[in-house]
Amino acid sequence: MAESFTMVAALNAALRDSLEHDDRLLVFGEDVGRAGGVFRVTDGLQDAFGEQRVFDTPIAEAAIAGAAIGLALAGWKSVVEMQFDGFSYPALDQVISHWAKFRQRTRGRVDLPIVMRIPSFGGIKGKEHHGESPETYYVHTAGLKVVVPSTPLDAYRLLRLSIADPDPVIFLEPKSRYWSKEEGALTVDGPRIGEARVLREGADCAIVTYGAMVTRVLAAADVLAAEGVQARVVDLRSLVPLDLSAVGAAARDTGRVVVVHEAPKTLGMGAEIAATVMEEAFDYLQAPVARVTGWNVPYPPASLEDLYLPSVERIAEAARRTVAY
Repeated sequence: MAESFTMVAALNAALRDSLEHDDRLLVFGEDVGRAGGVFRVTDGLQDAFGEQRVFDTPIAEAAIAGAAIGLALAGWKSVVEMQFDGFSYPALDQVISHWAKFRQRTRGRVDLPIVMRIPSFGGIKGKEHHGESPETYYVHTAGLKVVVPSTPLDAYRLLRLSIADPDPVIFLEPKSRYWSKEEGALTVDGPRIGEARVLREGADCAIVTYGAMVTRVLAAADVLAAEGVQARVVDLRSLVPLDLSAVGAAARDTGRVVVVHEAPKTLGMGAEIAATVMEEAFDYLQAPVARVTGWNVPYPPASLEDLYLPSVERIAEAARRTVAY
């Protein structure tokens, strides 16, 4: 019988297996040691590997990111946690000015093997700074890789691959999916960083998404199928590098593309996907690229969260309009 994993358990296993595999790996951040992390992702790791390898830091995100640079220059690998998406912003100067620049600054002589884990996105009725979508800050910063798992098994795979990568990786964890379950084996076999996954085939339109929105898009695809509309569902997984071939193929094969993300619409990933589709498949398009996103406002209080996030019906309606165009 296949074992079932939550995303929290899969991420914990990825950290545990990586710490066992590489004795130069460190895990640190706010409350990741004794408490095991706010979401329990690092639970038990300090007991297993000691306070020298899994340890708590002061509440100082810039210092956490800066320390990881010095450790990398001394030959260590680091997985650092920013406790919530909105808490990662004090570290942006270190990430933008140094993490992303070191390989070019040293003409390729210096690796910077650092992973920044960020519990991200909404869906948990969180307070301000606890439900934000910071991806485009990092995607726009050349020199970083940016990945977003949507399922437990892929979270394990992506985190193991990210830790093994010689360059800095921003690892955005959809916290509303932390307690989702998936059956199977924890393995690094499968799609790599930079490769998207087609989770559902369909010839009428393609719906491109990532992270927590994958589940809602699949639900919308079920609604559409009952109406006779077959939607291809593409889980990007990797925002940098972006799988141009998968996006282009989805647009060429269907002629219609809908992009879904929960970040605000303006300059979100939807804009980048739309531009990519225009470049890769302009002559194949039969309708404008549609975007279903959050609104151009700060993330709302819990009572308004359901109105902010893309719903199954909003996604399905955008696909209907696109197919009928």
